[in-house]
Amino acid sequence: MNIFSIAFTLFLLMDSIGNIPLYLSLLKNLNRKRQRYIIFRELIIALFVIIIFMFVGDGLMEFLKIDDSTIQIAGGIILFIICLKMIFLSQDNHHNEKSTKNEEPLVVPLAVPFVAGPAVLAAVIIFSREHVNNWVMIGAILIAWAASLIILLASSYLHNFLGWRGLTALERLMGLILILISVQMFMNGIRS
Repeated sequence: MNIFSIAFTLFLLMDSIGNIPLYLSLLKNLNRKRQRYIIFRELIIALFVIIIFMFVGDGLMEFLKIDDSTIQIAGGIILFIICLKMIFLSQDNHHNEKSTKNEEPLVVPLAVPFVAGPAVLAAVIIFSREHVNNWVMIGAILIAWAASLIILLASSYLHNFLGWRGLTALERLMGLILILISVQMFMNGIRS
């Protein structure tokens, strides 16, 4: 595989377009300048996690005797739980958002698992096992990461077009679609 096909695959797995409602929902109580700073910081963290995992992930999985199917099943379960929270926003969730509006997310969930999620980490392991040159892998990761960064930094402008009601509807729709993806990941893990 060449650098661009790997980068495109990783970009799709990072799901920056699908993450827009999640990022906006979690950062809605902050001003745009602060939102952009947090998005940049979290994506830098995600980049380091992905690159570190590229070098140590395969060895770590072998050391812990964890199969690819286990990674897929666990990733599916985690994604399913996150999606349920997206779809079924309760009054308690809104109350917690108001009471913690000055708290900023750090690492979880914006960097891991939203960008550096199980699917991305598993793909990095799989591409590394195919003996892809390390420089090609790093280049592909950087291309996918830069595209995701640009999309997520521009996400705050989406609020101007949709408003919060539109974003909530989009978040629930993406939650429903991601539930289907999570179940598919789970089923693929069981089949393999």
